[in-house]
Amino acid sequence: MHNKSLIRIALVTGCILLVPLLGNLFMGWNWPPFAFAFWGALLFGTGLTYELVARKGGTIAYRAAVGVACATGFILFWINAAAGIIGDGPVNLMYLGVLAVGFIGAFIARFQPRGMALALFATAVAQMLVPVIALVIWKAGWEALLIDPNSPNPPFDPGIAPVFGLNAVFVMLFVGAALLFRRASANRL
Repeated sequence: MHNKSLIRIALVTGCILLVPLLGNLFMGWNWPPFAFAFWGALLFGTGLTYELVARKGGTIAYRAAVGVACATGFILFWINAAAGIIGDGPVNLMYLGVLAVGFIGAFIARFQPRGMALALFATAVAQMLVPVIALVIWKAGWEALLIDPNSPNPPFDPGIAPVFGLNAVFVMLFVGAALLFRRASANRL
């Protein structure tokens, strides 16, 4: 990797972090220093991952697939860490499993397009299963497994349909990345 790439990733990360910094200064947001460090590291890591993986594929479809997968993983992690998708509590840890499916699948596939397509399809299935498993747990009466007992919000707050809808968006993005990897695989033949 070239120093130019690292500098570009650092500059983009810094520019994105200007938004919450300006929010802290002028809009009364209350981001603690740890939050800046954490999100900065996550942004930089996502950019670095894109650079390292996208270099492995020579096609536009491969690079686009890596971009969609990295952005989707970042946004999934960000929304989940900032607010939680299925209420407040440990149930949201299942989304780390979704990301683990993608990471492990990518390493097993050795970042080859055909294997990456399969890894992203598996990631989409894992994403789809999270709200289903959470709903089954909730309907079984094991609410304590889903949410923090001190939380004022019930599970699936703001509702079952919005939670499933948001998960469907992530499923479509992971499937879109998988289809792009599949296209990149077909272009190599």
